[in-house]
Amino acid sequence: MDCWGAFFLCLCFMTSQSETMETSQEPLLWMEKLEVMARSRNSTSLADLIRGLECRLLNASFGGSNLTLQTPTIQSLIFKLGCNFAGLSLSSATKERVPQVSHAMQFPAELTQDACRAPPRELRLICVYFFTDYFFQNINSSLLNNYVLGAQLGHGHVSNLSEPINISFWHNQSLEGYTVTCVFWKEGASEHYWGLWSPEGCRTEKPSPSQVLCRCNHLSYFAVLMQLSPAPVPVELLAPLTYISLVGCSISIVASLLTTLLHCQARKQGDSITRIHMNLHASVLLLNVAFLLSPALATPPESGAACTALAAILHFALLSCLTWMAIEGFNLYLLLGRVYNIYIHRYLLKLCAVGWGVPALLVLFLLVVKNSVYGPHTIPLSDSQGNGTGFQNMSICWVRNPLVHNILVMGYGGLTSLFNLVVLVWALRVLHRLRARDKVLNTRACRDSFTVLGLTVLLGTTWTLAFFSFGVFLLPQLFLFTTFNSLYGFFLFLWFCSQRCRSEAEAEAEMEAFSSSQTTH
Repeated sequence: MDCWGAFFLCLCFMTSQSETMETSQEPLLWMEKLEVMARSRNSTSLADLIRGLECRLLNASFGGSNLTLQTPTIQSLIFKLGCNFAGLSLSSATKERVPQVSHAMQFPAELTQDACRAPPRELRLICVYFFTDYFFQNINSSLLNNYVLGAQLGHGHVSNLSEPINISFWHNQSLEGYTVTCVFWKEGASEHYWGLWSPEGCRTEKPSPSQVLCRCNHLSYFAVLMQLSPAPVPVELLAPLTYISLVGCSISIVASLLTTLLHCQARKQGDSITRIHMNLHASVLLLNVAFLLSPALATPPESGAACTALAAILHFALLSCLTWMAIEGFNLYLLLGRVYNIYIHRYLLKLCAVGWGVPALLVLFLLVVKNSVYGPHTIPLSDSQGNGTGFQNMSICWVRNPLVHNILVMGYGGLTSLFNLVVLVWALRVLHRLRARDKVLNTRACRDSFTVLGLTVLLGTTWTLAFFSFGVFLLPQLFLFTTFNSLYGFFLFLWFCSQRCRSEAEAEAEMEAFSSSQTTH
């Protein structure tokens, strides 16, 4: 009986080992199936295939604490974790049969905290590395090294970690002329594919010229998105441009405050035109203050809700400033086109509803629909020496979504600038006809022409420089745009002072004329 018992136990052990081998080999067969589909470019549902691989990895049976499965373009790792998990660091340098360019993932101890609040059970962490971008296609961009590194915990969804997951991508290529962004695969976010790349919850860093470090607060599939940057800012120009912006915006803030104080002092003399100017000053003041605070709140660890709020305020201030520029052009048209017949019931109230209300509604709509459009925005900087080793980024709190930026920044600004240019041309033609008709008012008409020219240039023309940031125009555009528009509040202050001096001089001339007429009588 002892011999038969030993034989029976041996048979059971061999059977269990065979079943374990089969369950551990099933994910490998599934990985090979994925590779065959990638080579044949089969359009079968990739989402179902990848979820099937994840399910088989989570249910695979194996001895020991970890298992590694490898095919030419896919690598899978399975780890058994406990509630005493103290963190895990993985590097491709310790793995076999991986491509020559390395990568690494580092998981914090916080990873299992939520899952361990339930009764104790075995936790599994799976890592799936794809060395091809076929399963995660994207339009108008490419992936660094064509790598996609994924991770998933077997119980529950891991998100909003206080200590981020670090994913490192090393490369041996120049990133000159590219904007690189750490992204994760967001399932169901595209109408035409099973997902799309999103930067939400990830921060991009470059510790060295050959490394891109992604710090993300959740688990998913991660990659580094490379997008052509046709006009990166040369890194050596960062310091002078920053200095010009700081000095110019500070001067404009002081000038706007002085203009407001002077207006309050002469409040009795204010009319609708002056009040329109004051609303424009208020929007410029808000724009300059928000712009100066933006870089400080975009750097970690401040780059969170505060940065999102400041980005929304900065966008609102810019839209308000552009809107009040257009209102100034519209008011100029009424003054010259309709002369004295320009009474509109509650005119200023309606203008305020447009100047402040429309931008507020647009920004609130974006915040309600998708507040992730605001946050830390990366500005690419390039090394103009041509060695490609000085590539780095700087961040500000701004609009992150390219579509929103193109429509509600560039498009909105382009329309307002175009409108003011049209008003400028029309106004100059009207004054030219007046001068040609009445030779006596030649000097007055010339002075009015320069007045209209100066007013309209200050109210939008310099913002058209934003559309010349390409090719040989890039460097002049950077300095001209930064100088003129950072000093925009100061130019408005000079305009306000000139108009006030002019009105006072005209009032004194009228008083002198009245006094002389009284004396003669």
